[in-house]
Amino acid sequence: MIRALLALLMLAAPACAQEATATFGTGPTPFLLRSTTDITVIRPVLTRFAALHPEMTLTYEQWGSNALFARARADCRNGADPADALFSSAVQQMVWLVNAACAAPHRSAATLALPETRRWRDELWGVTSEPAVIAYNKRLLPAEAVPRSRFALLDALRETPELYRGRIATYDIGASGLGYLFAYSDSLEASTFGALMEGFARVDAVATCCSAEIIAGVAEGRYLLAYNVLGSYAINAAGRDVGMILPEDYTLVLSRGYMIPKGSDQRALAGRLLDFLLTPKAQAMLTRAGLVSGLEEAETALPQSARRPIPLSPALVVALDANRRALLLDFWSDTFHLGTVP
Repeated sequence: MIRALLALLMLAAPACAQEATATFGTGPTPFLLRSTTDITVIRPVLTRFAALHPEMTLTYEQWGSNALFARARADCRNGADPADALFSSAVQQMVWLVNAACAAPHRSAATLALPETRRWRDELWGVTSEPAVIAYNKRLLPAEAVPRSRFALLDALRETPELYRGRIATYDIGASGLGYLFAYSDSLEASTFGALMEGFARVDAVATCCSAEIIAGVAEGRYLLAYNVLGSYAINAAGRDVGMILPEDYTLVLSRGYMIPKGSDQRALAGRLLDFLLTPKAQAMLTRAGLVSGLEEAETALPQSARRPIPLSPALVVALDANRRALLLDFWSDTFHLGTVP
């Protein structure tokens, strides 16, 4: 039964529509970018790129990661007209697409300057640098009371379970490719993983769909804490009583993956967009949007040894192995009231 459900999750029909769209520019050359990044976050960068390319009309489609993956797989398999570029936080899915020969190559001085952990086979590139953080409501939880490591979080759940009951949130890993990636990485990295899942179960922690929704819940006070959410969303919500902590035991660092589908009609333009995103000017804009670094903005110092970049490599394909995914999803569903909101 579980494997059948997983097959549906992995191979869902591409009928799943995008969540939102936006258009940049009015030129005669169409360019389609599909992405998991919220339009409001990426808008300034794309506005600038469109201004530099007046010949182009850029259509931006915002998708959930699993739906985007299903659509990209179907386009690659069927030879349908794909997007001209893909930009996703669920990088294990992007690695799968590259491994399945769904990507077109691109090489430039900008891409070659990336560290090896952020490029693979000249077909996938990590554009951003975003930590997975513990976000908290600053009105309801003083900074000194916020757990600063997974060990401290375990202690807090044991000592004051009623304080946290129904008020800790994280991703629903069945619905979120990014959430699944973080959970999978935790299961490999953390000796605390099993105990933390048990602790979450004891306090009726909530698993729900997406970064923006989770952070909104923290800002509104529905949740005291959010575990393993992207720091970029916490930074953008900093004016809404949201603080963030980089876990001191280790902090996962994600680079969103950019890929050019092999059937793209605008490969050259897709390459120019990638090179633009890697320029100092665009990286500065992405920093202001919270999509680059975020490490210096956190409320705690983090040594280099505690940073765990998620590398773009074939090792991520293992995360999508059906048996591993079935075991992790089964374990996760035993822990959380998936999709419920207190």
